[in-house]
Amino acid sequence: MTNRLRGEKQEPDPLHLKCQTEVEVKHGVGLHARPSVTFTRLAKSFPCSIEVAVNGSDVWLNGKSIIKIMGARIRKGSILKIRADGILAEEAIRALKELIERNFDEEKKHGRTA
Repeated sequence: MTNRLRGEKQEPDPLHLKCQTEVEVKHGVGLHARPSVTFTRLAKSFPCSIEVAVNGSDVWLNGKSIIKIMGARIRKGSILKIRADGILAEEAIRALKELIERNFDEEKKHGRTA
């Protein structure tokens, strides 16, 4: 039995929000140690689950695990599918995609150019 009235709109449940995006890795050497740490640190800052698939694989890796991300050997030109499920999923996806598009901010930190 529900307390909802007929025709009343139900608010989306933020605990079950799912989002997904796709982004190309353009960083010169891919997700080596520093970018992997930066990626997983940002992923861990969100309360939702985050998973990554590489180059169309149907294997989803825990995006918060440095071992899984570094072990995937993600190279320049790889296409990442990133999905999140739970609270702040949309914000997590947006932040991670922007981080990858900014080349993990490494040019700014280390004075390098692209």
